[in-house]
Amino acid sequence: MAIAAEKSQPPLHGESLAPALYRVHSIRRETHDSFTLDVRPQNALNTPAFAPGQFNMVYAYGCGEVPISISGDPADHRRFVHTIRAVGAATTALCGLKKNGTLGVRGPFGSHWPVDESAGSDVVVVAGGIGLAPLRPALYRLLAERQRYGRIVLLYGVRTPGDILFPRELKQWRAQFDLEVHVTVDRATSDWQGRVGVVTTLIRKATFDPNNTVAMVCGPEVMMRFTLLELLSRGVPADGVFLSMERNMKCGVGLCGHCQYGPTFICKDGPVYPYTRIASTFATREI
Repeated sequence: MAIAAEKSQPPLHGESLAPALYRVHSIRRETHDSFTLDVRPQNALNTPAFAPGQFNMVYAYGCGEVPISISGDPADHRRFVHTIRAVGAATTALCGLKKNGTLGVRGPFGSHWPVDESAGSDVVVVAGGIGLAPLRPALYRLLAERQRYGRIVLLYGVRTPGDILFPRELKQWRAQFDLEVHVTVDRATSDWQGRVGVVTTLIRKATFDPNNTVAMVCGPEVMMRFTLLELLSRGVPADGVFLSMERNMKCGVGLCGHCQYGPTFICKDGPVYPYTRIASTFATREI
């Protein structure tokens, strides 16, 4: 299959290092610790174009800057949409913003999901927890050009029903006849009527042609490891599996070295990698 993740190399000049001013148009709580921000540029009509899987460096004034995947529709140039889990000072500050609050944005940066390159293939999207957010733009693109693809399957796993992102959208997608959606939880509550178990158990139940499938995977690394093994055991070729390795990014342009991953820098060469490019590194723990 030999599909390569496209890279977007940002220029190393002041425009890519200085954040542009954005204002919060709306903020929506997703779960107990995650929010979705709709932000719009203060001094421009449109946001820069982005490809599914890319990220922005988002600056909370007085707290710092963090890499956040873009979770909105790539066809909508009026806004950036970021779904953020509050896990530190900067992300907590971002989640605490109110309407018309100000923040800084640099980007977009990084490689992206091979949506165009997957035309003619079945596409399996596997998400764990907040990993659905970076995959959501790919789903928007896939569904907007549905006729270009074979089967499209979304497999989504979370810890509890209360951790499910975008529940209304998932319900709408489930109602479509041309998209197969399966959701599972690790621990069920009394009112949960869906599947219980880890997300890898869904791969065995999904309908797709493994010899003609592109898989896009995002979630905790342990989840991605077992998902990869399950996909390979189903017969999906190694060069058809793509992983998002979002971690340790600090500058977005490969200057600081924090996100070095083997011979690559995640902010420049990733975050989306074909598995074949990082197979030896991915197999080594604690890197």
